[in-house]
Amino acid sequence: MSSDTSNEKVTEIDLDESYAWCKSLAKKTAGNFYYSFLTLPAVRQRDMCVLYAFMRVSDDLGDDGDLPVAERSQLLRVWRDDLTAALDGSRFGHALFPALADMVNRCGVPHEHLFAVLDGIEMDLDPKGFETFDELSQYCYRVAGAVGLCCIHVWGFHDERAIDRAIDCGLAFQLTNILRDLGEDAAMGRTYLPREDLRRFGYSAEDIAAQQYNEQFVELMQFEAERARSYFRRAEELHGYLEPAGKPIFQAMLQIYGGLLDAIERRNYDVYSSRVSLPRWRKLLISFDAIVRQRWLKGRSQGSDVRDQKSEISGDV
Repeated sequence: MSSDTSNEKVTEIDLDESYAWCKSLAKKTAGNFYYSFLTLPAVRQRDMCVLYAFMRVSDDLGDDGDLPVAERSQLLRVWRDDLTAALDGSRFGHALFPALADMVNRCGVPHEHLFAVLDGIEMDLDPKGFETFDELSQYCYRVAGAVGLCCIHVWGFHDERAIDRAIDCGLAFQLTNILRDLGEDAAMGRTYLPREDLRRFGYSAEDIAAQQYNEQFVELMQFEAERARSYFRRAEELHGYLEPAGKPIFQAMLQIYGGLLDAIERRNYDVYSSRVSLPRWRKLLISFDAIVRQRWLKGRSQGSDVRDQKSEISGDV
């Protein structure tokens, strides 16, 4: 495990120091996510850094290839116990936990969403693959949908329909990640695409491991990309259920992950030859554009309110 996400035990840490630790980690390692954080007000940006730090440290515990699976499994069990203790305020076993407990309490993040993420990480310790898309969806809920549910509590939402759409959003993002990382995951013994889909298009897990780029592969990827698109379309409804502060970050994340899917399609699904990514300037531009658009819409709304108030006053006179 890298020193950035060290699981060094701490007995006491100042809350401000904990928040600073989370922000430092996010700035160093968050990549796509951190650019979207820039669209948030300062406090919520800080809260997202905390949420990201929890996800990152948890992922690193499960993905540390230098450790045997049994040891990683034990570390995750200890981490789960540490999370429980931090959330009930009895013990903070890591530098991020004081900030995490404070953020979860203020934002009303349901604890079960954090534990669902750990469930998903544990599934990757013994990757058996998935027979059906329903099985894959359950995994995606744990590693991404539950993250989306945490996010909307940080951003704020005013309609319970946001819950289902946040899950759809997580599924769209995770499917995009799966398509992008197909070859890399196979090298680690992980094949996420459902076996029923592989059989349908005459492709196999062995073909993925061998990075076979052929007509069957392109047809398979077209099918999976359209499936991801369908979840992106459903996720777009979330915009209407969020509080104003959360709309820009959601829009930025949609554009960034949608942009990755666009890039996969433009290269005719060749995700084997090189890693698909968006340039830094484009991610910054997306974030900046989301901020400007939201402020413009807010200004128009406020101007409309002022005009309505003037009309009411004129009418009263």
